[in-house]
Amino acid sequence: MIALYAGAFLLALGLLVLIHELGHYFAARRCGVKVLRFAIGFGPVMWSRRFGSDQTEWAIGLLPLGGYVKMLDEREGDVAASELSRAFNQQTVGRRAFIVVAGPVANLLLAIFLYWLVFMAGMIELKPRLGVPPQGSPAAVAGIEAGFTVRAVNGKSIASWQDLRWEVMRQAMNVAALELDGTTSEGSSVSYHLDNLRFSLAEIEKDPLTPLGLLLYRPPLPAIVGQIMPTSAAAIAGFRTDDRVLEIDGKKISEWADIGAIARNAAGRPLVFTIERTGQQMNLTATPQLNGEGEARVGRLGMAVKEDVSVMTEMTTLVRYNPWEAATRAVVKTWDTAIISLRMMGRMITGELSWKNLSGPVTIADYAGQTARLGLGYYLSFIALISISLGVLNLLPVPVLDGGHLMYYLAEFIKGKPLSDRVLAIGQQVGFALLALLMLFAFYNDFNRLFSS
Repeated sequence: MIALYAGAFLLALGLLVLIHELGHYFAARRCGVKVLRFAIGFGPVMWSRRFGSDQTEWAIGLLPLGGYVKMLDEREGDVAASELSRAFNQQTVGRRAFIVVAGPVANLLLAIFLYWLVFMAGMIELKPRLGVPPQGSPAAVAGIEAGFTVRAVNGKSIASWQDLRWEVMRQAMNVAALELDGTTSEGSSVSYHLDNLRFSLAEIEKDPLTPLGLLLYRPPLPAIVGQIMPTSAAAIAGFRTDDRVLEIDGKKISEWADIGAIARNAAGRPLVFTIERTGQQMNLTATPQLNGEGEARVGRLGMAVKEDVSVMTEMTTLVRYNPWEAATRAVVKTWDTAIISLRMMGRMITGELSWKNLSGPVTIADYAGQTARLGLGYYLSFIALISISLGVLNLLPVPVLDGGHLMYYLAEFIKGKPLSDRVLAIGQQVGFALLALLMLFAFYNDFNRLFSS
């Protein structure tokens, strides 16, 4: 399992770094700049070869945590008079900016390409079918009933639960009302109007559907245990697969959802389960373990329902598009994701959104492994998402990032001359300090999530 997660993470990271640096490389070649070295990874060189008319060295380092493209530059060594025109520092501001911006743009183009592949191949996704809305929620006030399948949000076509989640989050940032078009469980067409939406953007970005009362429809599942997590409350209590839960503290259990509802509100309190095992009834005592952070801390038993193929078939659908529509959706998806990433970064800076939303390599590796286990389509979508984040992050006007260099070039263009070495040196120090602080936050959040779960 660890090998799968590590392999999925390193493969994704390696691909993202490779594409990013290739963006810089091909842009430099297009501008006639001589590339001395193309490296993936840092530390001791594990492999290197020289290729091409310029004999560029291609190298792979031991630590796959980044990469770089080293170009001919007078600031880093003597340059022969015959090659001065090929030095990076001798290029116009426009050309230097083109070379720098090509890395992040390559990441965004990779995301578009991956989404295009995924949308064409198709993925099994949850249907946009709603369950019973909580009393008093906007969905309940609008009259939405269980079984309603959403087909459009404010005129935008919806094909899956993920589409619904994404579109509601996008729309809720800009409008105060939502028009949901779709079909009832009987097949009748109907529209519902959700208005006077008054939720903070931080709340919407964290979970755009639950505050509105838009819950996923879940068919009743028999209360039969299908999986038990090691060292969990269920494992300690002695539960086994295929156990059927009949009662909890004398309360009759009719479906699996009843178990979760009781356990969530009983963290640290012993519960007596009456179960049926191989035709015989017996009692087991389990104490739900506290799980999560802050207000989201709930009781958890650590066991899952026995899978029912017929139920999964009822809840899912194959979502697939033709090449042209897939390309259009891939571009829109990449653009929307980039905009939302920028908004979230901005809200973390202003304090509207908690820094706990920042993820580091441990969390990313976890997601890489999880998506790889789910299937190729999910894994490619994950890589596309991280590629967008990497592209957007690198465009931020922070010294040492690509966006920082673009900021320097803009200042040079306005002033008519390059910034002084002293200003550049101070900028580098500030940039490194900001990145170090960012990484500390990310690692803290990673390990906090790891130990809290």
